[in-house]
Amino acid sequence: MSESYELRCRECGKTWGNAPRSFCEDCFSPLEVTYDYDSLKKKVRREDLTGRTFNMWRYAELLPVPEDFAAPNAVGGTPLVRSQKLRTQWGIRELYFKNDAVCFPSLSFKDRVVGTALVAARRFGFLTVGCSSTGNLANAVAAQSAQQGFEACVFIPADLEPAKVLNTAVYGARIVRISGNYDHVNRLCAQIADRFKWGLVNVNLRPYYSEGSKTHGYEIAEQLGWRLPDNVVVPMAGGSLITKIAKAFKELVTLGWVEAKPVKFFGAQATGCSPISDGVKRNLARFEPQKPNTIARSLAIGNPADGPFAMKLIRESGGWAEDVSDPEIVDAIKLLAETEGIFTETAGGVTTGVTQKLILQGRIAADETTVVCITGNGLKTTDAIASEFPVTEAIAPRLDAFEAYLDSQFSAPATAGAK
Repeated sequence: MSESYELRCRECGKTWGNAPRSFCEDCFSPLEVTYDYDSLKKKVRREDLTGRTFNMWRYAELLPVPEDFAAPNAVGGTPLVRSQKLRTQWGIRELYFKNDAVCFPSLSFKDRVVGTALVAARRFGFLTVGCSSTGNLANAVAAQSAQQGFEACVFIPADLEPAKVLNTAVYGARIVRISGNYDHVNRLCAQIADRFKWGLVNVNLRPYYSEGSKTHGYEIAEQLGWRLPDNVVVPMAGGSLITKIAKAFKELVTLGWVEAKPVKFFGAQATGCSPISDGVKRNLARFEPQKPNTIARSLAIGNPADGPFAMKLIRESGGWAEDVSDPEIVDAIKLLAETEGIFTETAGGVTTGVTQKLILQGRIAADETTVVCITGNGLKTTDAIASEFPVTEAIAPRLDAFEAYLDSQFSAPATAGAK
């Protein structure tokens, strides 16, 4: 390769250089970025990261960016939170939450994929960028386009959560609402990318876009002291994230940055849209597409593009896929907030609820290290849990009113133990 990376077909292996394309014209299979790892071993060592700012660009040599790349922002570098309460409650020795709910600038892991996608958009000369989105991706495209001077046009299902629509509109992006679900939106965007020659990050820039997800995995390994976990629980929409975390771990082993070990990958979906989970549990050769019906709209992709690859990874790793109902999602959101102080959107409720199920099923052992991926912020999906927290009646600004309030809330006298 003239560069350290290029596009290669995931099925037939044909290489395609670097261009805004997402599928092989010979066999119509998806393309992905492949690297010259022998060259990378000479170019960068683990020790070289010392002193670099802790964000996704510290791994620039392992991403599809040019040699003279200068980081345009500070995406990534999110906390790996060691559980203080749930690990005891669930009987797990080592439990961590990789918290991309606080990812800069738009509070989801999608900031990572947009980061690498916009590098490619700049390289290929696009002035307008966009995406098909269930919410978080639109937020990330709008925010980083505003930072970097791109025109942004995003396409979303008409029933998207109001908070996510607002979180896109505030950055000045053009929003096109489509009467249909995400799969309808995505099909339209494939036509738009070709007709208007725009850089749609998860369409014609998809191979470069998906590489940003690897940094979620790199950070997990580094934050664990350059070691791999035993288990990773990952939310699945299109199915890309779980495969890219696995790719990240494999690359770190190839480069000699971590010791090789088996890692089990567990996929998490909402029951109302669970084609990958259903396929794994029924041992299907290929998943059956579904019509989404769930409050977890960020995961509501009924015909996931990377579903077959996610299923293959899960099976080969010895993992599993599971799903949770909408009421279980709400319960899990509340549980994670009340125990660990992490307020996640519905997708994080899915991974948390699925993790609990996997432990109860005995698929995750008590003496293993488990990382749960939290991919978005709860402020984006407040409508999903608002009914759980009705507004209380206001009291008068007097001590007797407060004591009466306490008496109404507790069976013991309000003044018991008062000094």
